[in-house]
Amino acid sequence: MKESMEETPSALLILNGKGAGSDALRDAIHTLRAEGVRLEIRVTWEHGDAARYLAEAVALGCETVVAGGGDGTFNEVATALINLPEGTRPVLGLLPLGTANDFATSCDIPMVLEQALQLAIKGRAVDIDLARVNEKHYFINMATGGFGTRITTETPEKLKSALGSVSYFIHGLLRMDQLKADHCKITGPDFSWEGEALVIGVGNGRQAGGGQKICPDALINDGLLQLRLLTSEELLPSFIRSIMNNEENNNGLSASLSWLEINAPHSMTFNLDGEPLSGTQFRIEVVPNALQCRLPPQCPLLG
Repeated sequence: MKESMEETPSALLILNGKGAGSDALRDAIHTLRAEGVRLEIRVTWEHGDAARYLAEAVALGCETVVAGGGDGTFNEVATALINLPEGTRPVLGLLPLGTANDFATSCDIPMVLEQALQLAIKGRAVDIDLARVNEKHYFINMATGGFGTRITTETPEKLKSALGSVSYFIHGLLRMDQLKADHCKITGPDFSWEGEALVIGVGNGRQAGGGQKICPDALINDGLLQLRLLTSEELLPSFIRSIMNNEENNNGLSASLSWLEINAPHSMTFNLDGEPLSGTQFRIEVVPNALQCRLPPQCPLLG
């Protein structure tokens, strides 16, 4: 027997298992369902779950898929979406449940879960860009390399849970004795640079590492990525000032590019929304209008 429209969910929430026990989230879900919203819930346990649940959402005819978690969860769901055939992709909604919530904060998504869930399901759908790395990896927010990557990838989970985004700052201070620049060459359209970089930021979004505004001019619908470079002379004062005072990093080299290539004589690691990727060569390019996402009307990342 064919399933009736009343039994077909209009949205599916792919929820990171770490946030599944939130009472506030349960209340928000109950409120939406009481309003007549058909909402299915799936909880991830291991890598690959998001793609499997997304396939289920498509089969159910869901208009919206909500990613509930931090930047890593957003990345996993966005990557699964872009790998679907064009024309079959549900709209992406974002429910911030992570430690730092850098992308959600940059987008001005409410941190009150009921408000965020309402926006994720009922908000205006707009086209947004993604960034693609070496043809098969993606990020929705930012790729960071150098010392900043070592801070965000090595900060202990217990410290994150106890202190939130300030944990990145504390762990960074503890690692200052291990500052080491990466020699690399970066090229792009009408752009070339070679030298010793301590922090490399390639932004579709604006901030990473728990509030560091590495790419303060980035937009997610302009067909461009913002490149930011900090050397050893610029890193420490910028790092401390940006985290303690929530100021933008205005030092260093900046460029807006549709693509760039990074080549290094030794292996480097880039953090793609929390997922590490190592190698000696990286080609990073923007994928314009890759997905539709439900965002606030005055989202700062929309041009």
